[in-house]
Amino acid sequence: MSAAGAGSSESVQPQKLRVVMAQLDFLVGDIPGNTERIIEATQRACEQHRADVVVFPELALTGYPPEDLLLRPSMDLRVAEALARLQQEALTPAIVFGAPLRVDGLLYNGAVVIEAGEVRGRYLKRCPPNYQVFDEKRYFASGARPLVLDIKGVPVGITVCEDIWKDGPLEDTAAAGAKLVLNLNASPYDIDKQARRKALLERKAADNRVTVVYTNLVGGQDELVFDGGSMVYDHSGALAAEAPQFEAGLYPVEFLCEHHCQPVAQSLPPEPSLEANVYSALVVGVRDYVNKNGFKSVVLGLSGGIDSALTLAVAVDALGKDRVRAVMMPFRYTSSASLEDAEAEARTLGVQYDVFSIEPMYDSFMTALAEPFAGTKTDTTEENLQARLRGVLLMSLSNKFGSLVLTTGNKSELAVGYSTLYGDMAGGFDVLKDVPKTLVFRLSRYRNTVSPVIPERVITRPPSAELAPDQKDEDSLPGYDILDQILNLYVERDFSAEAIVAQGFKPEDVHRVVRLVDVNEYKRRQAPIGVRITERGFGKDRRYPITNGWKPGN
Repeated sequence: MSAAGAGSSESVQPQKLRVVMAQLDFLVGDIPGNTERIIEATQRACEQHRADVVVFPELALTGYPPEDLLLRPSMDLRVAEALARLQQEALTPAIVFGAPLRVDGLLYNGAVVIEAGEVRGRYLKRCPPNYQVFDEKRYFASGARPLVLDIKGVPVGITVCEDIWKDGPLEDTAAAGAKLVLNLNASPYDIDKQARRKALLERKAADNRVTVVYTNLVGGQDELVFDGGSMVYDHSGALAAEAPQFEAGLYPVEFLCEHHCQPVAQSLPPEPSLEANVYSALVVGVRDYVNKNGFKSVVLGLSGGIDSALTLAVAVDALGKDRVRAVMMPFRYTSSASLEDAEAEARTLGVQYDVFSIEPMYDSFMTALAEPFAGTKTDTTEENLQARLRGVLLMSLSNKFGSLVLTTGNKSELAVGYSTLYGDMAGGFDVLKDVPKTLVFRLSRYRNTVSPVIPERVITRPPSAELAPDQKDEDSLPGYDILDQILNLYVERDFSAEAIVAQGFKPEDVHRVVRLVDVNEYKRRQAPIGVRITERGFGKDRRYPITNGWKPGN
C-alpha cells in the first residue's frame, strides 16, 4: 500500500515552468549573426537559469525593422537556412523567436517555436501596425488564427507585439485555453511608452484572466531606440517581474501553473526619472549607431553652448573618452566665456580637444565674394558662412580619420529652421534631434548630478549662436518655454494654429512659429537622423510635403 493510504488522495503539485525573457540587441539584416546570438543566448539560459522556455523579441532573426530588406529575393532563402540551423542545434529548452514567414505566397511577421530540433508551431501576427514609425502593411499580410501549444504540460499561447494592443488576438488566445501568453515585441521607446505598456498589460491580463510575458527588444536601430523593459503580468493584472530598461540580458521568471500560471514574484527595478530614462535612450542610440555602422570614433563641434556640451557628455558615456574628439572653431564673435567653458568640459571629460580658428578662412571667402557682394548689406549670408566653414572642417576630419560627425541641433531649432544647411547641420547623426530645448536644460542638470561635467555657466547663460555681435536666440524666437509648448501642440499633437491660440498663446507667436515649421520642411529632409524619444519625431513619424499650398488656420 502506498504511503498515502487507502481512501486518501494525493495533492496535485502545480506544474513548474521556467521562462527566460531574452531581452537582447539584434543587428538588422545579419541573419547568420542573429541566429548565432539566439543559439548562444539559449545555451546560457539553459546553463545559468535552467530554462524550459526562452522567449526572444519580434523579428529577432532579421532584426527590427528590416524595412525593404524584406523585399530582397534571397530573404526567404536566408530565413530557411537559419531555421534549419536552429533545428539542427537541437536546443534543450523550447525557443520562441520572431521571423518573417512566407505562407502560400504571402509574407507574414511571424513567431516560430522550436523544441528539441522540432518546429512545434508557427504563429502569424494578426495586426501589423501602420502608423507613426510603423509601415508593416507595406510588407506583411495579416494572420487569422491563435496558436496555443502544450509546453511541459502548460497551455502556452503566442502573440506578436501589436496583437496585444488590439482587441481580438489575446482574447482569442485565452479563449483557446492558454494559461500563459508569450508576447514578442519590438516596441520602440518614447518618453511615456513604458507607462502606456504597463497600463495596457495590466488591463489585458486581468480582463482575460491570463498571465502575459512581454519580451521586448533592446538597442538602437537608426533613429529608433528599443528600451527593453520586458515584463510579466499575472492573471489578476499585477506586475510580477520587470527587466530594467536599456539593459540587454537574460531575465528568468518561474511559474507555478495549475488553474492559472502564477509567476513567482520578484523585486522590481526602481522607477527611473524622466531625465535618466531619456539620457539612457540617447546613450544607447549613439552607441549602437556608431558601433553597428563600424565607425572608429566621433567628432563634434564644441561651441561652449549647452547643446554641444550635452552632446559631448552623451558621446563620452556611449563610447568612452578615447573615441571622442571635440573641436572648438572660434570666430571674432565667440565670447571668452564660450572658449573657457568648452575647454573646461573637454578637459573634464578627457577627450581630444582642438581649437581651429575660422577667421582666416572666413576672410578668404569674403575676399573672393567681394565683387558679387558689392553694394549689399551684411545679413544672414555672412552668419551662415561661419557655420558652413565649421561644417567643412568637421567633415574634413571625418574623412581623414574615419570619424562620424555628430551634429548638435535640438528639436526646437530643427522645427523652426534655426540651423544652417551644410553648416551646423552637416554630419551623420544628430544626438538631440528629437530633444526640445527645455528638455536639453533638464538633461544637462541631470547629467551633472551623476558627475559634474557641464559648466554651470553653460546652463545658466542665455543661449546664443554667436554668429553676430551680442546675438541671443530669443532675439529671433519666442522664449523656449513658450516655443516648446507651441511646437508640442503643432508638431506632436497636430493642433491647428487657431486651436493653439485658443490654449492662451499670443496669435502672433503661434502664426510665426507655425509658418517657420512649415517653410523649413526642406531643411529637415536634408538633416541627419537622430535618436527618437517622443511620440512624434521628425523623420519617419512626420511626413509633410515640402511643396504645398496649405495655409495655417483652423
